[in-house]
Amino acid sequence: MYKIRTYNAIAVRGLERFSREKYEVASEISAPDALLLRSHKLAEDEISDSVRAIGRAGAGVNNIPVPACTQRGIPVFNAPGANANAVKELVACALLLCSRGIVDGINYSKSLSDITDAGEMNKLLEKEKKQFKGSEIYGKTLGVIGLGAIGSLVAKMALRLGMRVIGYDPALSVDAAWRLPSEVERMENLQALVSRADFVTLHLPVLEATRNLVNADLLASFKKDSCLVNFARGEIVDVDAVVTALEKGQIRKYACDFPMPQLIQRDDVILMPHIGASTEEAEENCAVMAADQIIDFLENGNIRNSVNFPATYLERTEGFRLAIANQNVPKMLSHVLDLLADRNINVIDMLNKSRDEVAYNLIDIASEPDHALLDEISNVDGIISVRVI
Repeated sequence: MYKIRTYNAIAVRGLERFSREKYEVASEISAPDALLLRSHKLAEDEISDSVRAIGRAGAGVNNIPVPACTQRGIPVFNAPGANANAVKELVACALLLCSRGIVDGINYSKSLSDITDAGEMNKLLEKEKKQFKGSEIYGKTLGVIGLGAIGSLVAKMALRLGMRVIGYDPALSVDAAWRLPSEVERMENLQALVSRADFVTLHLPVLEATRNLVNADLLASFKKDSCLVNFARGEIVDVDAVVTALEKGQIRKYACDFPMPQLIQRDDVILMPHIGASTEEAEENCAVMAADQIIDFLENGNIRNSVNFPATYLERTEGFRLAIANQNVPKMLSHVLDLLADRNINVIDMLNKSRDEVAYNLIDIASEPDHALLDEISNVDGIISVRVI
């Protein structure tokens, strides 16, 4: 029986993926095999020695001590793309809010509570509506920075709305490139993109290379009167630099999902309370994806969508499976195979993958390994963890 400890409110559809015959799932549970969470800030001392995997029902993992998990041989899974449609739809909303006097118009309409005569109200509205005049997004240029799961959906959506779409992503994968419509124009650098775009939307993770990516220098290259939209991560933008750009008139509007004190009460800023993925569908999709990845890892040793371990998938065969994590140094696998050979244990199938400083092996063997063999493997210098499935 596997034990799963949950933090936060995990969508029921995700919890239902764990069969009652094989899994015990609860928010208070001792010696869990895996942790499943959303936004809970996970401290290193909350990860007991029994934990083999951590699943994040969402994309970002800045609330999880990933380096410490890697050192302990614990894969950290996330759910990239599961909330992509929810974010895409909110970006569409933000583009319209930046273009039209929608927010101001709504607030003005709410202020008319003292008028009781419908005719008088209609006459006033006809007179005042010109102050809420905006522009259409049709025919405008959208610059998409980050063309992954969300960015590619945003690009497709904008094209359907009649916008010209330009994009920039220095780390664009082959899979991501296949998802992009051919109409998306690739820019060679950020300056080229922001100088041409009427709207710039960000879809990047927080890395050292992306922290404060939108800073004073880049904002100086923005097209005059353009709008910046950030539904990725607050840390990607230097907020003080954005305020300065707004006050100078370099950019016209800033719409984001990450309110900060210096942005409150500004008419040129549209703030939302981190609701990019706050839909029932997105929460369910994230929970299901995270749960399925934990299940496949615990039952088969396979790794999909881990932020710290290599993607590893090996079809199950007969026999027993060893799942071994080790430091990514030469001759580690040969040491393990030598120990198996010394006991005349036949290897049926195997797969070795590496990522940065860690390597991961799935080895299917014909006979069950005893505790003495597992101890020998564990004691090989550089071995991080060993598990029999």
